[in-house]
Amino acid sequence: MSDLVERLRDGGWRMTAQRRVVAEVLDGEHVHLTADEVHARAAAKLPEISRATVYNTLGELVSQGEVTEVATGGRATRYDPNAHRPHHHLVCAGCGVIRDVRPGGDPMAGLPDSERFGFTLSDVEVTYRGLCPACAPS
Repeated sequence: MSDLVERLRDGGWRMTAQRRVVAEVLDGEHVHLTADEVHARAAAKLPEISRATVYNTLGELVSQGEVTEVATGGRATRYDPNAHRPHHHLVCAGCGVIRDVRPGGDPMAGLPDSERFGFTLSDVEVTYRGLCPACAPS
């Protein structure tokens, strides 16, 4: 489970009612919501929250490195609160569901020196694509 709300509180982030509800909506494991989904869930808890406030809060969380943006090829950007736990993504090409995965091994070691072109690696992002059980032909 993500510890987003706790990280924000410990980091001294000014926790207004609007910011809190956005953080609560995002908190959890395998949470990859679009901005519109965040707004809909936040509005269910705090009806007066505006779409602009949700977008601004998401932007702040991304710029602070507390939430990452996940692009899934032609679909709306999704927001991942597990920014501090190294993981990759498994994406269904049918319905777009995303799951966090943590395969074994060091992904930094997977790129041979001959393919690094002199780069000093700092991070690796891997996206596995396929069909989830609900979308796979039976």
